[in-house]
Amino acid sequence: MAESEQRTPLGEFLRSRRAALKPEDAGVVSYGARRVPGLRREELAQLAGVSATYYARLEQGHSTNASPMVIDALARALNLDADERAHLHDLARPAPRKRRRSSRPAAAWPGTRQLIDAMGDVPAVVLGRRTEVLAWNTLGHLLLAGHYAADAPDRPDERPNLTRMLFLDPHHRDLYVRWQEEATRAVASLRVVAGRFQDDRDLAELIGELSMRSPEFASLWSKHPVATCASGTKHFRHPEVGELALEFEALHLPDDSGHRILMYSAAPGSSSEAALHLLRAKVTEDSAPTTRAPTR
Repeated sequence: MAESEQRTPLGEFLRSRRAALKPEDAGVVSYGARRVPGLRREELAQLAGVSATYYARLEQGHSTNASPMVIDALARALNLDADERAHLHDLARPAPRKRRRSSRPAAAWPGTRQLIDAMGDVPAVVLGRRTEVLAWNTLGHLLLAGHYAADAPDRPDERPNLTRMLFLDPHHRDLYVRWQEEATRAVASLRVVAGRFQDDRDLAELIGELSMRSPEFASLWSKHPVATCASGTKHFRHPEVGELALEFEALHLPDDSGHRILMYSAAPGSSSEAALHLLRAKVTEDSAPTTRAPTR
């Protein structure tokens, strides 16, 4: 990379997608061997209908405030999917003026806590934008992190973070049968959040910590996967009830906090539903009052 280039999230994402696009897939005739994979800058600029000089400045971090029309043209030329296109638009927006870090930790709304507590048969977790656990109901706690204290989300300094746990907590890592799939999904989702909240220093610190402490995270992060991951299937190997496959849904709260409710369910009549019943039975058993023997 030239000395004058600046590393920016927009430039890095453009480079990663340009390198991943084969010339033949973009309709570009290639002659001879190429020194680097993917499209050349001037080839992508031509496909997008912008000047090679302008595109180079955009990728090098020397040009900002690209118009939505230019970003759309680049997205089409790069064959981006809907999530990647939205992420590109987020990255292209000018970085907002730095705000002073809030001294008040994030918290789940009382109504949100009441909602997940009422969902006694559904494991549910309230996540902050950085995947920190703000609240969970009893079943959600036992499913994802029974080795943590039930009130851990109420203590900001000790809050579990699902992404940190996935890469750095052996107990949580062992919970996932398809760990690589889950890790890729987690990084892709975190990329989306990083694009939307570019001024979040706590999020940047989390990414920096994971990049330093986990080579697996660093490798995945460098590939720039992007996906909203709002629903899907997760395969668990729970230490108490065995293997189960659960459908998940992530419901984003209607404000700009980035908070969301993560809920899990099992197909009716499945072995996974039976495993959840066993976990529910444990909740009932643990909450039952202890019967004292009569004294004589």
